[in-house]
Amino acid sequence: MFRALQLVLREKRSRIIGPGSPGFVVNAFSSAASSQSQQRLAGKVAVITGGASGIGKATAAEFVRNGAKVVIADIQDDLGHAAAAELGHGAACYTRCDVTDEAQVAAAVDLAVARHGRLDVMFNNAGVGGEPQPPPLGATDLAGFDRVMATNARGVLAGLKHAARVMVPRRSGSVICTASMAGMVGLGAMADPSYGASKAAVLGLVRAVAAEMARSGVRVNAVTPGAVPTPAAIRSFAAWLPGKSDEEVRRIIEADVNMVVAGTVLEAEDIARAALYLASDEAKYVTGHNLVVDGGFSVTGGVASRSTQSE
Repeated sequence: MFRALQLVLREKRSRIIGPGSPGFVVNAFSSAASSQSQQRLAGKVAVITGGASGIGKATAAEFVRNGAKVVIADIQDDLGHAAAAELGHGAACYTRCDVTDEAQVAAAVDLAVARHGRLDVMFNNAGVGGEPQPPPLGATDLAGFDRVMATNARGVLAGLKHAARVMVPRRSGSVICTASMAGMVGLGAMADPSYGASKAAVLGLVRAVAAEMARSGVRVNAVTPGAVPTPAAIRSFAAWLPGKSDEEVRRIIEADVNMVVAGTVLEAEDIARAALYLASDEAKYVTGHNLVVDGGFSVTGGVASRSTQSE
């Protein structure tokens, strides 16, 4: 009997839903609505620290492409103004922001609210890399440690604090913090221990505040990139590769530093799309999470089979 009922319903549906029928119009409308919903951040406002170049710039472009208004906050004035102009002054603006100065972080957040009436996404992306060739541990410069921590850890906490200041009253928002493989696994001489410590602190901050912010409807997550050949990364790796051109260093990062997923390379746009997901309503139930985009490096220790990669 159940089978007979299914057949009757199917026959009725085939008669009702067709060109010119009400059901067909509804389905066509749903399809059109679906295509329009591709702007996953429509109506949202974001602040991106370190947004003038590299991952930050790629994320600003991805956010704008998906309907967001973006405040690019950086200390690279020429690059910041140029990035905002590329994206269109109606969609993006630039403000100078040194994240080691809490007042400047607060001002960037306030600018977003003053211009657009709200803040939906805070991407704490600004960071420094430490010494490209750190000395032996016994010769570590603690002043250098303080400088790295001031940007990479304290600057992130300032971003979290001032995002919370405006998001919690609205009971809505997404905060994303850029971490690093160096905060998850030891990279030996390839990374200044100050950098690894600072990025581990980012992950600790995300875990520490996620539950508190969740009670106010605000999500807090991290994104951990693999080695992306941004201008800053190329400069850093070049210290280990004297005599190599920037293009040669880029190829080394793409092919030898990361664990390569066959047929692909890691680009800043890949991290931007990860940030887009965490910023969007698609991640409405994701908080306290570290979204790792490293091709499996952190779960293999970076050891990959060359025979597998060459297939």
